[in-house]
Amino acid sequence: MILARPLRLLYVQVLLGMTLGVAIGHFWPQAGALLKPVSDAFVGLVRMMIAPIVFCTIVSGITSLASGTTIGRTILKALALFYFLTAAALVLGLVTAFMLRPGVGMHIDVHHLDTSILSQYVKRSQPHGLVEFALGVIPETMLGAFEKGEVLPVLLLSLLFGFALNAHPRAARPVLDFLDGIAQTLFRILAMIMRLAPIGAFGAMAFTVGRFGIRSVGSLGMLVVSFYVACALFVVLLLAPLARLHGFALWRLLRYLREELLIVLATSSTEPVLPRLIGKLEALGCDRGIVGLVLPAGYSFNLDGTAIYLTLASLFIAQACDVPLSAAQIATMLAVMLLTSKGAAGVSGSGLVALVATLIVIPDLPVAGVALLVGIDRFMSEARALTSVISNACAVIFVSMWEGACDRVRLAEVLQAAQARDADDPVTNVPG
Repeated sequence: MILARPLRLLYVQVLLGMTLGVAIGHFWPQAGALLKPVSDAFVGLVRMMIAPIVFCTIVSGITSLASGTTIGRTILKALALFYFLTAAALVLGLVTAFMLRPGVGMHIDVHHLDTSILSQYVKRSQPHGLVEFALGVIPETMLGAFEKGEVLPVLLLSLLFGFALNAHPRAARPVLDFLDGIAQTLFRILAMIMRLAPIGAFGAMAFTVGRFGIRSVGSLGMLVVSFYVACALFVVLLLAPLARLHGFALWRLLRYLREELLIVLATSSTEPVLPRLIGKLEALGCDRGIVGLVLPAGYSFNLDGTAIYLTLASLFIAQACDVPLSAAQIATMLAVMLLTSKGAAGVSGSGLVALVATLIVIPDLPVAGVALLVGIDRFMSEARALTSVISNACAVIFVSMWEGACDRVRLAEVLQAAQARDADDPVTNVPG
């Protein structure tokens, strides 16, 4: 009985699934490489829930915020925070590249690299202007916002729906009651799906190790180590002090979100945990409206793990290919990355797409150098996703506090309880 209780905890089951997946991938790599559909099925099931849950949460949250001025102020504060964190992440990646110099001494001739493997990334990374980006946020139809499952179109539709309900509060009451009921049902469905997380983690790890193998890191191991060091420094030197400044310990928040972080680690994707993060941040005492606005926006505009990756990988390519960069060129590169880092989705492989999009508009760095990273990108995508999830969770709490919409007593109690016990999954008890 004593041993059985820990096995009922989701994070323990995910850890066991990851361990078994690594073993299968290592000892039977061909079998492990065939297990990718298992992970894809789990991620697909969760992704199916994202759009309706985000819609219900944002609409309900906007009606609770009521004032359009409050909503606009919240969005502006969130965007300012996102750009500050992104700029800090870019600079940190740059500093780490200069300090550890992971590409120095490789002397790569880009003309000898196989660039055929880059075609899919180049096609997905064609540069888009601000107008094209803005038009892309508008779905072709209302149902089209849900069809593709992209967060920003759903966010736009939710804002319009919420404002319309605020204009007629009496008529809105039945609609809100209906949406609250739908939201509770969706979270219960999500809780059932999340029971499959250990199986998804098993498939993802078996595929990664079986398909790529730890040995594929090889001579590029210094780059992987440098990237993980940079991500750790971002969390420890920036997010942890900011959390302490706002009155809570980051370590307790990470413990509270341990199931979500393990799922991100296993799947290399931030998408599977978005609905759960909404519920858990509300349970911490953050206002539903703030959570609904800031977290989905952060998934598109606050990808700090990707930002670190962009500068570190770009400098690695410059060092490996013996391409000197001036201060002006580096400044231009940082300015471009402030934009390209915002267009990357939180899924595995998006870092390479954003990197190609960056190098396409910077002629001084060879796009062909990205071919060096394709084989090891999977081993860095976990850190990219983890860093971005942690940063977005902190951003929601920060903005909630700035708006006076965070119950600090409840926050302290829930985080302290998470440290003191192995509790049941709080997402099943999300307040309605």
